[in-house]
Formats: sequence, C-alpha cells, structure tokens
Amino acid sequence: MKKTIQMLQEFSIPLIAGVFAALIWANISPHSYHELMETELIFGANFHFLVNDIFMVFFFAIAGVEITQSLMPGGDLNPLKKAINPLLATIGGVVGPVAVYLGLNAVFGSPELVRGWGIPTATDIALAWLVARFVFGAAHPAVKFLLLLAIADDAIGLVIIAVFYPDPLQPAEPIWLLLVLAAVIVAFALRKFNVRNYWPYLLVAGLLSWTGLHNTHLHPALALVFIVPFLPHPVTARGHLFEAEEEEEEHSTLARFEHEWKVIVDFGLFFFGLSNAGVQLSGIGAATWLVFVGLLLGKTVGIVTLANLGKLVGFPLPEGMGQKELFTAALVAALGLTVALFVAGAAFVDPSIQGAAKMGALFSGFVAILALAVGKMLGIRKINEEATPVVEEH
Repeated sequence: MKKTIQMLQEFSIPLIAGVFAALIWANISPHSYHELMETELIFGANFHFLVNDIFMVFFFAIAGVEITQSLMPGGDLNPLKKAINPLLATIGGVVGPVAVYLGLNAVFGSPELVRGWGIPTATDIALAWLVARFVFGAAHPAVKFLLLLAIADDAIGLVIIAVFYPDPLQPAEPIWLLLVLAAVIVAFALRKFNVRNYWPYLLVAGLLSWTGLHNTHLHPALALVFIVPFLPHPVTARGHLFEAEEEEEEHSTLARFEHEWKVIVDFGLFFFGLSNAGVQLSGIGAATWLVFVGLLLGKTVGIVTLANLGKLVGFPLPEGMGQKELFTAALVAALGLTVALFVAGAAFVDPSIQGAAKMGALFSGFVAILALAVGKMLGIRKINEEATPVVEEH
C-alpha cells in the first residue's frame, strides 16, 4: 500500500486525474459542473473557495519548505555562488515568457489580456522534476539544475501572485497587512520559545496571516509562506523534498510538517485539478495561445539565453551539461500546469478569458511528450547512478 501511495505521489496521478475529470465533466455537463463549484458547502464557502483559498495554503506552504531548505547551509541555493547560473536562467525563464506574452498580445491580442502576463512565468516543480528524471536519468546534473531553477521560479512566482494579482474586484486595504506582521512576530516568538509542535504556528500565526491577506484582498493562499521559515529546523539542510533518501530520518518541526502534509497536498491536488481545469474545449481563444507560446517559446529561449550569458561572464553550467542538455532542460521548465492554472484564476475575472488562459496552461502538459522526444532525438545519455559525467563542449 505504501509503495502504491508513493507511486501515485511521484507520478502526480491525483492532479492529472483531477484535470481529466474536470475537462470531461465540464464538456459533457457544464451546468452541473459549475453548479457544484458554486454550491455553498461549509460556512457559506463554495467548493472553489475551499480549494483555492484554503487548501492551496498548504500547497504553497510546501513550496515554502522547499525554498527554506534550499537557502540553508548545505542547501541547493547555499552558498549563492554555486547557484548563480541556474538563478540567472530562472530570470530568463520569467522575463522570456513575459516578453513573448506581451509581444504577441500587442500583435493579435487585446488590452484586457495584458493582465495575464504572469501566467506563463510559472514552472510546475513536481512535474518538471518527474519529466527531467525520465529524460536525463535520476543522477544527471541537468536534473539538479532544473530543480534549482524551479525552486527559484516558485519563489518569484509567489512574489508575482502577492504583488500583481490582488482581487481585481476589491481594492487593496493595506492596513490589514498589520495582521500579517503580527503573524510573523507570533511565529518569531514561538520559535524563540522553542515551540516544537507546528500546530501553534499554523493555528495562531497562520490564521492571523490568512485573515490579514484575505482582508487586504491579497491572495490568502500565501498565508503560510510567511510562517514556514520560522518552524524550527536544523542549521544545515539534509536533502530536499524530491531527492531526500527515504531512510534519512529528520525530526525537526519543519521536516515533520513537510512529511505529514505533503501526502495530503499531493492527493488534495485532485480537487485542485477538478476545481480549476474545468474549461470547455470550445473556449480556446487568444489567451490560450499567448499562455502556451509564452511558456513554450519564452521559457525555452529565456533560460537558454540567460544561462549562456552567465557562462560567458564566469558562472558556468554544472559539469556534465552542454548545450543540448541545457536546451532540453529549458524545454522541460515550460511545464507550467499547476501554478499557471492558479495564476490564471487570479488574473482574470471574465469566465471566457479565464477559461481560455487555463486551456493554455493545460496545453503546457504536452511539453512533457515533446521533451521526451527531443531528449531521444538529441541523444541525451541518461545517468542513473551518481558519477561525474563527461560530455564534450558544444
């Protein structure tokens, strides 16, 4: 049973199942699908609110754990010097999609689509990691490169959501951010008093942070991102969410939170897919192609360009990565599914535009097939055991 659960998690089966269920349902019986999404379930909250504003708090909290671990001594982003090239590539992977999206929108789009520029900046970290392992093998340096890029991309994505995508129907009320500040102070005090149970952090600091963001009209799904770094954790990092050894025991508060909530988040993504992917195939429009091409072309060109610029100024690619590995890794990074769907929901109010944008995010799933084909075509050698690979310079 444990192996089955791990396999379902590793291959993102719940999320994919939720996406397909939503697509089928919304196209066979759109009325019943949308009726469920808007039905009040608990305390007047509908299904969509419970998923996007409450469940996704824990999704972004897990992303916060990954970022926190990576910044610790021994983590993938510490010291910063060894991560410079992937970080430059990350900037390319954000600027590139924005430039492509806005450029194409200026040619054949419309002013109301400009707000969607943040959608193609996202990389689905779990799916990208999974596809990268299929393309390169588990121990290839390109997998680590892509994971570093995706972690940094997640961090930038959180900032984009918080700053650029407040509720468009309600003006921001910054005074409520004082509650978020209070939440941070509470979390700091809990850490100072060495509170090892994560529940006080969640129930006291987390609730304050959620209330502050909700009343400010910023997205409350980011509530625990401000709290997670205060969860007690070791001075140095020990692995990360996707590659840590199973037998490696880590009993810090941060590790316990990640261990106990990651399985809930992974399986809960079925409901995220169900809630956010229910778009009708007839709803394909300009926003679909802006998002999809922004991801596919913008991500790939941006990452390759900035990574090579980093190489020119003295920050080389990881040993074992040449141009064909870089290009394929950049292509894998164009998988924007989960976070792109989330941003699309925050970017647009008009259901038809939102649906078209979400379809572009869904289309990015086909990048997995393209990346596998490109990897085969370029003759990329899989590395499944730790070793120092030797590749010729391209």
